[in-house]
Amino acid sequence: MEKKRIDPTQIPGWGMDADPENEPTYPMKKYTGDDHQRSKWERPTLQQSNVKILKSTERPALSAVYGTGQAPSGLSGALRKFGFSYSENMNRRWLTLILADRIDIMEENVNDLLHGRIPNIFKERGFGMLAKYKPGLLVWKATVRLVLAAGVVAAICAIRKNNS
Repeated sequence: MEKKRIDPTQIPGWGMDADPENEPTYPMKKYTGDDHQRSKWERPTLQQSNVKILKSTERPALSAVYGTGQAPSGLSGALRKFGFSYSENMNRRWLTLILADRIDIMEENVNDLLHGRIPNIFKERGFGMLAKYKPGLLVWKATVRLVLAAGVVAAICAIRKNNS
């Protein structure tokens, strides 16, 4: 990554709260003068990355520090790249990212099974804590899921019966 020098004074709105004479929190906060030293901020050295980093369309450069847990991959990674191509004020961005999270969970469960590990879905979904602290809610969730599953099975059976 090449190091880009950003002049903070060129960012719209930069330093708008740097004037100690125009302090909107004056009567509520004890002013020490240190709060206004942040306008002399120097950008830290950028973090180096060895994975693909998705960044917002609103930001001209990456943040100085960011998480690099794992690179986007598979269907969830493709959905994340698609979601990050939209502005942060668009619902399709956030709904796509939420869908990518759900698909990532399924991908990881399949990955566990392929590597011979059985995922503990009961624990990962928090059902143990529900059983301990809100058993009524756990019963309600289980009942709703069973009714939905029974409805899907009944619909499939009806479709097969009609096609025979």
